[in-house]
Amino acid sequence: MSTLLQLNSSLFGENGVSTQLADAFVRNWQTSHPQGRLIKRDLITQPLLHMDGDTLGALMSSPDQRSPAQQALVDEADTLINELQQAEVVVIGAPMYNFSVPSQLKSWFDRVARAGVTFRYTEQGAQGLLSGKKVYVFTSRGGLHQGQASDGVTPWLRTILGFLGMDEVEFIYAEGLNLGEQARAEGLAQARKQLSQLAA
Repeated sequence: MSTLLQLNSSLFGENGVSTQLADAFVRNWQTSHPQGRLIKRDLITQPLLHMDGDTLGALMSSPDQRSPAQQALVDEADTLINELQQAEVVVIGAPMYNFSVPSQLKSWFDRVARAGVTFRYTEQGAQGLLSGKKVYVFTSRGGLHQGQASDGVTPWLRTILGFLGMDEVEFIYAEGLNLGEQARAEGLAQARKQLSQLAA
């Protein structure tokens, strides 16, 4: 049975363009995979604490030395990692805020990037342990940033996903959403065209 993990991070919830595009892709996937399993996590309505010293200390501590509070933090991260490990397909809704990903999405990556579990260090350098997954990123932007230095979303996500072993990544862009009605319509049309091509 195929498993898809969907991560949404739009502050606008179901009204966010990245969420709507990701949801449309998932509906198409469910149609073609009627027996498939969907794991859906909204990082806005189910926010994770930003990484701090207590959390880092808990993740780096040995199990026999953890306090109950530290164990709870580790259990939360273990749940997120398990969801990711189970998925053959990962769908990420990643709007651009101030030229980068939402901090809530960054917090999720901070939890799932764990040495010895999702990546390891070798004599040749770091090696990701989550290969074989297909990742689709639906990213929305108010301006036009694709291929420009101002796009802090695409290179960062490619880097962190590749670091974890996920190098089959496809980006679907909805741009120009705050540049007037015509630009918004054109940006949405382009994104929906890419979405239709994926469904086909």
